[in-house]
Amino acid sequence: MKSFTVTKNDASKRLDKFIAQICPALPSSLLFKYIRTKRIKVNGKRAEISLRLQEGDTVDAYIADEFFTPVQPKYDFLSAPAALDVLYEDENILLVNKKQGLLVHPDRNEYGDTLIARIQRYLYEKGEYLPDRENSFRPALANRIDRNTCGIVMAAKNAEALRILCEKIKTREIKKRYLAVVHGVPERKTALLEGYLEKNEEKNKVFLRRHKTEDARTIQTRYTVLASKNGLSLLAIDLLTGRTHQIRAHMASIGHPLLGDGKYGKLAQDKKAGFDKQALCSYCLRFAFQSDAGLLNYLNGKEYRLDRVWFADQLFGEGYRSFNFD
Repeated sequence: MKSFTVTKNDASKRLDKFIAQICPALPSSLLFKYIRTKRIKVNGKRAEISLRLQEGDTVDAYIADEFFTPVQPKYDFLSAPAALDVLYEDENILLVNKKQGLLVHPDRNEYGDTLIARIQRYLYEKGEYLPDRENSFRPALANRIDRNTCGIVMAAKNAEALRILCEKIKTREIKKRYLAVVHGVPERKTALLEGYLEKNEEKNKVFLRRHKTEDARTIQTRYTVLASKNGLSLLAIDLLTGRTHQIRAHMASIGHPLLGDGKYGKLAQDKKAGFDKQALCSYCLRFAFQSDAGLLNYLNGKEYRLDRVWFADQLFGEGYRSFNFD
């Protein structure tokens, strides 16, 4: 038998979800059986599967040791590089500038060096993330951007902050703005693009549809032309919906693909001109809460921008920095 005390980061979690995380090898059929037969108790009493745990609750698990995760002598995230560009940090959240080429989460080809692994290592070495004291929570990302897109990514240091950030992103109370360089000069200086995006998992590519289909999701992308020169335009882009490859596919669909985009653009041509990196950056983040944000209310109205965006500086100078996104 093992006992666990519910921490702040596990509060409000369903009992079955909690057990599944502390006993990952336990089959779901046994999990539900053990709860029904009182081999899993909360505060010494039988509990329902759907019970929401509270901080300080004691969960007793009369479960064979083989179903518990063995203690690892070394944490996987410690193999990730220590390099991390921190834009803003407090006791609840972390804003980092992700570099191009770095994955935010592991995939089938890359497991060790990811943004989340670097963040976990960073917080571990600061003493703010102590895995041995957590039952299930790990510092996590609230948003993600493509491997070849650079810019601001939000991370949560605790479960409550993560819940709030995810909710505010869903209700569009966190505004994300991008800078991009595209081929050509859009006919309209500013426009709201709308359409339907359908993803092909096998090809890892998305396609724009004119009409709604069963698998297509609505997308909205607003752009403003900041400058144009030598057949290229610098755009400020307001992402109203956050879909896979949305900006890249949407701009390509109107005849203005991103500079250096190997999937939807003119990469062969761009390489000859010396641009082999995708000119897209998550440049600005604004907290614009319209409802209570709990322990993150202090962030309301605050805006964070990157000091430099390599492709904008290189091609158009520093004028974009004074642009007002309102």
